[in-house]
Amino acid sequence: MPFFIRSFMIMLLSFLAIQLNLCFSNIQFSLTDLRITGHFSFVNNEFAGKDYGNQFRFLPLAVLYPGSVSDIAATVSHVWDLGPGSGLTVAARGHGHSIQGQAQAHRGIVVNMESLKKPKMKFEFEFGESGFGYVDVSGGELWIDILKESLKFGLAPKSWTDYLHLTVGGTLSNAGISGQAFRHGPQISNVRQLEVVTGKGDVVTCSDEQNADLFNGVLGGLGQFGIITRARIALEPAAQMVKWIRVLYSDFSTFTRDQERLISAKNTFDYIEGLVIINRTGLLNNWRSSFNPKDDDEASQFKSEGKTLFCLELAKYFNPDNDNGALNEEIESMLSELRYIPSTVFMTEVAYIEFLDRVHTAEIKLQAKGLWDVPHPWLNLLVPSSKIHVFGDEVFGNILADTSNGPVLVYPVNKSKWNNRTSAVIPDEDVFYLVAFLSQADPLSTGKDGLVYLLGQNKRILDFCKEADLGVKQYLPHFNTQDEWRAHFGQRWETFQRRKMDYDPLAILAPGQRIFQKGIMDL
Repeated sequence: MPFFIRSFMIMLLSFLAIQLNLCFSNIQFSLTDLRITGHFSFVNNEFAGKDYGNQFRFLPLAVLYPGSVSDIAATVSHVWDLGPGSGLTVAARGHGHSIQGQAQAHRGIVVNMESLKKPKMKFEFEFGESGFGYVDVSGGELWIDILKESLKFGLAPKSWTDYLHLTVGGTLSNAGISGQAFRHGPQISNVRQLEVVTGKGDVVTCSDEQNADLFNGVLGGLGQFGIITRARIALEPAAQMVKWIRVLYSDFSTFTRDQERLISAKNTFDYIEGLVIINRTGLLNNWRSSFNPKDDDEASQFKSEGKTLFCLELAKYFNPDNDNGALNEEIESMLSELRYIPSTVFMTEVAYIEFLDRVHTAEIKLQAKGLWDVPHPWLNLLVPSSKIHVFGDEVFGNILADTSNGPVLVYPVNKSKWNNRTSAVIPDEDVFYLVAFLSQADPLSTGKDGLVYLLGQNKRILDFCKEADLGVKQYLPHFNTQDEWRAHFGQRWETFQRRKMDYDPLAILAPGQRIFQKGIMDL
């Protein structure tokens, strides 16, 4: 390249950089002029440029610590007024547990939703066909805190995630799935009302009866149509204690048959999940759980030792004043219908809150060892029941035969418990399985426990699902192109895109999902 051209290019790039810095400086000044009760931070915002996945780092221009919902509305409205030319976007960040940078906003504004936790939760009680009441909570409230407060009234939300230190807005923007979903559906099926700040800065109250299109769009909507600032969560009577049980299988078909039998039975357990135990992963050597049967020595001998085993995890809720003898008989009767390996029943008894918060117990242990803040290349899939054996034969029998760097969950749910009007995408079968590969990578390794290998392993799984035409859908989805997003949503894409145009036409919200680019709407 001739010298004069190179010099001109350097001057042009320098000029553009100066103009860009001036632009962001002007934006920063305009934000400080907003009349809000909270405040903006323009320094020391590195935390907002990372998440639990530890793979993406996009620093924001500013972090908003809202003192009220109106602060969020004023901020989004201001960005709306600036127009598409500003390039400014807004992302709501809860507890930072996203895994692909979904809550980040490169040179945008990140809203620290946990700052909204200040107002006291409001409980309303009712008895009859409509249920036992509800609680109004901030979108930035943690589920663990809702549990603690609702238990004071002997009540609790119906549906959970395995990890409770997540915000309400975060899980409702996806679905919120755990071992109760076969009975109650995901968390998005147990919401009565939302308050939402749209991409235009409007504050809208919505429900099935009021602004229903926005209500259904936001639930499972990946943050694309509005920021959830308040949610009305349905409650039910809470138990005090839990019988926590694990049994083992060596045959995948028997394992899945028993799971599907349990989720379809009228009299069954309150919680049903499954674990795949691959290679040298022992039953007790599982970071996801604090399960401790009374006879640890007996349980610890069951290690896969090169074989793949399947663990069925069950729970039955009860209160101390129940007839314990009758409860044990009921559990024995249900277990007698299952075909697990004889003599592999491990049972423990824990408090209800201890059971629901079990993953946090493991988190504390991992943090002490420096093993929590590592890359987490997780892959979560929803697999149709009719294809689960084809999936299991290849994935568990071949792709994962040599290694497992974290828990692998496998459990079925009933489609009938899902609201098909929401934005959540699920397989088109009456029963489908959540299969979650919860890997953790050694950031310094180039081997099978390293990030590159595990990402490649995820790709092999996804490629197989596509080539075998299994009808698999990603949960907590992540794609690089809009064509991939269009394929993910399938027939729902037009509705999803129309809702984006209605509620966030400039694509201001949730840029980290990488579905729409600000100012460029593919119509």
